[in-house]
Amino acid sequence: MLRLKSYLAEIVVTEIVLLALVALFVGLRLYAVLGRRTGHEQQPILRPADTAAAAEPAAPVHEISSERPESSGFVYEEPATAGIRAIVSADAAFDVGAFLDGAQSAYRMILEAFWKGDREALRQFVGGHVLEAFEQSIDEREAAGHRLENRLVAIDRTVIEDARLNGRTAEIEVRFDADIAAVTRDSEGTMIAGTLTDAIVTHDVWTFRREIGSRDPNWLLVDTDQAD
Repeated sequence: MLRLKSYLAEIVVTEIVLLALVALFVGLRLYAVLGRRTGHEQQPILRPADTAAAAEPAAPVHEISSERPESSGFVYEEPATAGIRAIVSADAAFDVGAFLDGAQSAYRMILEAFWKGDREALRQFVGGHVLEAFEQSIDEREAAGHRLENRLVAIDRTVIEDARLNGRTAEIEVRFDADIAAVTRDSEGTMIAGTLTDAIVTHDVWTFRREIGSRDPNWLLVDTDQAD
């Protein structure tokens, strides 16, 4: 009987040790996943000069899903790293991949609304002096009797160039490399500028802004510039 009790005690101790090891393993796995914010974050890309100066080979750069018809390419560049981390720390719901998907959709919708002269649509996605400039341009175009027949052919690349968090205000600068077919017609329908056959290669940097904690999930376009 004593041997049986001793044998059972050894089994219990062994099970406790195994359970402790399993718990430790699970805890380490959770830390590996949750302790380092990833979501859809990927390694930042380095510009050629930075890459050449790096002492060690850079980690492989992952791409956003190649299944999308308009591949975004890389996620963000090195100067945006600190800002992205700050925004992620302030807003646990922020996801880099989802943001870039939304930025591409906003790029298309804003351009199409501007080309069509749809002021109401623009006001949903654009704010500040950019909205004023867009509406002024639409007013001048309509006064001249001109209309645009532009078309976004493709977005070749979308990448976050910079990001920052000022208080509760997050701003992210996104570069869009795109091909746009641009045609302008007069009031009689005659083409006065542009071409129907060749697309124009454009390089734009758009700045999107959002207040962390706002009930409105949308990011507003607050600045535009041409990329280098």
